[in-house]
This record gives sequence, structure tokens and C-alpha cells, in this order.
Amino acid sequence: MLNKTQEEIISKWKSKDTEHPLVSIKCLAYNHEKYIAQTLDGFLSQETDFPFEVIVNDDASTDKTADVIREYEKKFPLIVKPLYQAENLYSKRDESLDRAVDVHLKGKYVAICEGDDYWTIPNKLQTQ
Repeated sequence: MLNKTQEEIISKWKSKDTEHPLVSIKCLAYNHEKYIAQTLDGFLSQETDFPFEVIVNDDASTDKTADVIREYEKKFPLIVKPLYQAENLYSKRDESLDRAVDVHLKGKYVAICEGDDYWTIPNKLQTQ
């Protein structure tokens, strides 16, 4: 887990308004226990002067993906805003997954990164 506090991340933002982020990071995860910590660390390592949120959706994983996400939710509650599905929505193939997640995105802009991928450049969001 990232060795940085929520306060350290937010302190660099010009606006401290976590209810109205400029960017929402949309992350879909299913059985990504081995990868999700690195994914979330990549998001939380972003050096921005604007607020962002991480909407991470656990799509009813059968491994410990949700447990890992809960650890981040506890440490970064103003930034990491998880959704936990009771049933796998992706398998329905009816766009219910996107509808279930997209309604929670508050940012003017949306950045997408799957739960088994990660960002290595800390200024990715600021640059884009």
C-alpha cells in the first residue's frame, strides 16, 4: 500500500472540494487480487493540483479483491469510493455494469484504467 496519507495527496489540490472532483478515475475490477493494490497505488501517486476521485467497482469477485479495496477505502475515504456488486454485472452483457458505475462518476472528466493495469507516471492526470 502506498506510503502516503490522504492529507498529503489533498494538500496539493488548489480546491479541497472532494465532492466535486475535476477527474473521476473509473476502475473496473474482477478477480484482480494480485494486481489491484498496484493499480490503486498508481492512482493515488498522481500529483495533481486538482481534486480527483477513484471509483473502483468490484464486480462480485470470488477472490480477495474486495478485501484489498476495503483497505484502501479505509485509508483514503475521501478519494477511493468503491462499489461492491452482489452479482457479476459484466457477465450480463447488457451494459448494466457501465450504468451501475457511471452514475457515481462526479468528475468533469473521466480517466479509465482496469483493475489489472496500472499507471507508472505520477503526472499522467495533470498532463492530460
